[in-house]
Amino acid sequence: MSDHVRAMIEVVGLGKGFVLHAQGGVRLCVLDAIDLLVRPGECVVLDAPSGSGKSTLLRTLYGNYRVDRGHILLRHRGVPVDLATVSPRLLMEIRRETVGYASQFLRVVPRVPTIDIVAEPLCLRGVPATPARDRAAGLLDALGIPERLWGLAPATFSGGEQQRINIARALIAEHPILLLDEPTASLDAENRSRVLALLSARRTAGTAMVGIFHDDEARRAVATRIFALPKRSQAA
Repeated sequence: MSDHVRAMIEVVGLGKGFVLHAQGGVRLCVLDAIDLLVRPGECVVLDAPSGSGKSTLLRTLYGNYRVDRGHILLRHRGVPVDLATVSPRLLMEIRRETVGYASQFLRVVPRVPTIDIVAEPLCLRGVPATPARDRAAGLLDALGIPERLWGLAPATFSGGEQQRINIARALIAEHPILLLDEPTASLDAENRSRVLALLSARRTAGTAMVGIFHDDEARRAVATRIFALPKRSQAA
C-alpha cells in the first residue's frame, strides 16, 4: 500500500500568510509551499527557529487558520477530507472524532471540575458520564494529578498541573491524529517522563502525531522523524 493511501495527514503546497494591519497592511508570508505526509504510528516533530511558523502550521492542521493556498487532507472516517474546503460543521465533527490537540495553555470554562474537563471530549462523542469520568480518572492518575484535585476547577493549579490536564484531555478520546504544541514545556523531569510514556504508547498504538518539542530529550523519546520548515519569507 502506498504512503499516500495510508497517510493520516497529507499537506500539499500549503501557503499561509497574515496581513499586519497595524503596520500599514504589510503582508507576512509565514508558510509557503509546505508538503508533509504523516502515516499512522509516526511522530513528526517540527524543526525551525522561533517565529518560523511551527505553531501556525499546527493551528492550520487543526483548522484554526484557513489556508491561503494548497490542501490539507486528513483521513476522517477512512476518507481524505480537505480542511481547505470543509464546512464549520464538518470541522467540528473532525475535531470530535479524528484530531486531538494539546496546546500549551489550558482554556476552559471557569468552575468546572478537573475530572469533567478531561472527560468532556468523550461525553461529546456520546459516551455516558460515568465511564467517561472513569477514563478521565485513570489518565489523571497516570499523569500524577492527586485525586484531591479532581473535583476542583484548575484555575489556581500550577502551570505543570494545568499542562498535564491538557494532555489528559487530548489523549482521552484516542483520536487517530494528535497535534502537540510543547506538551512537556512546563514539566519537571518526573512528570515529563509520565507524559512521554503516554505519548509513546499512543504512537505505538498507531496514532499519527505532529508536534513541537524544544526539549531534546522529549524529541528523542517520541520522534520518528524531524521535519524542517523552510526559512520564512520576509514581509512584503
